[in-house]
Amino acid sequence: MADRQQGICFKFYLPANRRHHGLLLYEWLLEQARKLGLRGGTVFHGIAGFGRHHILHETHFFELAGDTPVEVMFVVNEAEEARLMQLLQAEKLGLFYVRMPVEWGTL
Repeated sequence: MADRQQGICFKFYLPANRRHHGLLLYEWLLEQARKLGLRGGTVFHGIAGFGRHHILHETHFFELAGDTPVEVMFVVNEAEEARLMQLLQAEKLGLFYVRMPVEWGTL
């Protein structure tokens, strides 16, 4: 039987070009998660999307990162969730996120 654990999947959605402390925000999030001891994180680049302002952002052939959406995902346990949320609340980033219960494991 696989080694299974339960926790939370956090997905943050933000523009690819958004910056924080001089870094792209998704890079800053990954670096902070690493420093907090999270076991991993992944950034997915979207080809199109819109947010609360209902402005459609799309990737075009000659366009680089721009303001197209990225999804930053972390799968955490309760202790990691507490550390991550404490940091993000202190930074006052105003990030939109999705939080889902998950089960993970290795085979």
